[in-house]
Amino acid sequence: MDKLTVVLLFGGRSSEHSISCATAGGVLGAIDRERYNVIPVGITRSGAFVLEDDDPAKFALDAQALPAVADNGSRVRWPDSTDTRELTVTDALGTRYLGAVDLVFPILHGPFGEDGTIQGMLELIGLPYVGSGVLASSLGMDKHFTKTVFQQASLPVAPWRTMTADEWAEAPGMAYAALEELGAPVFVKPARAGSSVGVSKVSSADQLAEAMAVALAEDSKVLIEAELVGRELEVAVLQGRPGESARASVAGEVVVTGREFYDFEAKYLGAPGIDLVCPAVLGDAELAVMRRLAIHAFDSIGGAGLARVDFFLTAHGWVINEINTMPGFTPISMFPSCWLASGFSYPELIDELIDVALAHARHGS
Repeated sequence: MDKLTVVLLFGGRSSEHSISCATAGGVLGAIDRERYNVIPVGITRSGAFVLEDDDPAKFALDAQALPAVADNGSRVRWPDSTDTRELTVTDALGTRYLGAVDLVFPILHGPFGEDGTIQGMLELIGLPYVGSGVLASSLGMDKHFTKTVFQQASLPVAPWRTMTADEWAEAPGMAYAALEELGAPVFVKPARAGSSVGVSKVSSADQLAEAMAVALAEDSKVLIEAELVGRELEVAVLQGRPGESARASVAGEVVVTGREFYDFEAKYLGAPGIDLVCPAVLGDAELAVMRRLAIHAFDSIGGAGLARVDFFLTAHGWVINEINTMPGFTPISMFPSCWLASGFSYPELIDELIDVALAHARHGS
């Protein structure tokens, strides 16, 4: 069988640059080299596309030295039309072809990668790719519009208010009114940033200004969201092949033992106070409802490829916290862990994502 050529695209301009690099390290170390030729393309923090080293160890996640894509002087050039799938690179050796691309695997997190921007570029040049398209990626990245779509789809979400930087500057009383209306504590979070970046818990009005400053440093639009009390659970979703429905994994649980919430340091840098349990202890009926809601959420935004849907199980039932259309994909992240507990090994999961993306590309869907 001829090998497929897959571009692994990672790094990027967002504050989650290093997490994307760590994900790349996991995929580079696990992808089946008997099936795929891999072209690692990194995006520097300033947006340059460079040919990176095919070295998983280079991108290991280390809290003392976070991995990053450095500008090594090379420049990867994408096809200039839909008439070709040839990638080229220009560096100190000159310009050379890297080969014709069968598929792009964009493992980018946050703005300028997970938000529909890269997806739009790939659509323009006609390259198939893993994951959601432009609209679903944009919706999944923007928590305000995600919640709006979920409400329209009759899915349960936490009460919230949205505020822009201009509104905060001109009428900060609106934010304090939202805090009073929703009831402390609340969470203040950027609308278009992921992985708990810029998120603060606000227990009293005197903490609100600092929380708004932290969130607005990441985005010009902020959510003030009511706190939910209950179990924090996550489920992974995989798109089916053309004509098949999406599938949901077993659930994982985030158990907070000594932190205010599941923040960036706990999620990626091994900070104490959080335990991840997979599979979570749920009754068959509870898991069935959770899976149904997750697939409904995935379908409601027009999701493709993969997603992780985060829930709270409260005393009043299920509430969807958010959907992540390119979840953390390191070997120990919750998305692959949930599928491992559901019967997919990490390399098999990579194969499945590639196979499904190519099947939909051939089908024109």
